[in-house]
Amino acid sequence: MSAAAPQAATGRTGPEPAPVRRGPARNRAAFAFLLPFGLLFTALFLLPIGYALWQSLFRIERSGLGFGPARTVFAGLDNYTAALGDGSFLTGVGRVLLFGAVQVPVMLGLALGLALLIDAKGTRLKKFFRLAYFLPYAIPGVVATILWAFLYLPGTSPLVAGLKDIGIDADFLSPDTVLWSMANIVTWTWTGYNMLVILSALQAIPSDLYEAADLDGAGPWRIAWHIKIPLVAPALVLTGIFSIIGTLQLFTEPMVLHSLASTVAADYTPNMAAYNAAFGNNDYGKAAAIAVLLALATCALSFTFLRLSVRLTGNRVTA
Repeated sequence: MSAAAPQAATGRTGPEPAPVRRGPARNRAAFAFLLPFGLLFTALFLLPIGYALWQSLFRIERSGLGFGPARTVFAGLDNYTAALGDGSFLTGVGRVLLFGAVQVPVMLGLALGLALLIDAKGTRLKKFFRLAYFLPYAIPGVVATILWAFLYLPGTSPLVAGLKDIGIDADFLSPDTVLWSMANIVTWTWTGYNMLVILSALQAIPSDLYEAADLDGAGPWRIAWHIKIPLVAPALVLTGIFSIIGTLQLFTEPMVLHSLASTVAADYTPNMAAYNAAFGNNDYGKAAAIAVLLALATCALSFTFLRLSVRLTGNRVTA
């Protein structure tokens, strides 16, 4: 058999391709592409975390009844002990956990429902509704909170006045309702953003699956429940992780309402407690310790949520 016979058998008609060389030039090109990201990641992520860890281990002391020169002394874990022993901080942690346990499922449920409605075959004006649902996200958080505060304050709210006319005395800023008033603002702001993420996943589903389901006699509800929702599970997990991170970092809404309602204290949430410790009490060590604890809690909850999601949905989440 000639030398050309094996090539003909394998479908090759020319010489063997030259092997790809992975020399120093190729490595330098890859390093050049990764260098900008590495510099930004180090400067904007690793260095701030390292500085916060370092600062949480020190405290500032002043002699002479607080009027002497300041000096930085090593405090060890004292700042963490002070943070964990602060009842208002622990209350704030429990408050945001309750907030997330209620607000996140409601928001993601609304986002999923809106995405399914827009993706439905008979829906008209899809671009209009997609823009309308996304528009609240384009409004800055401070502005959105001020707009909703106008509807919450009894002296200026037409909503409160209208409810009072029909015999309902509503107080959206009372100690029992102010947390859910914030949840309403967050849901109104972020539902459209999460809807777009889920809608993008829906539009990536091959149309062949829908055609096969139609041939099998499946209706819109069965297609949504058995095809669409399982296949957008990774998008739901992604938005869930983002929502958990945002919940633990709750700051803008309570900070704006703090100046309008006495029911929102300066340490209403963990982020507000860190801000108040740093800029209200000049206790930067405790503020850094709170920030580190909050970062650890965020990582733990996000990882737990991801592991539970993988266990419940299988390998679809990691696909």
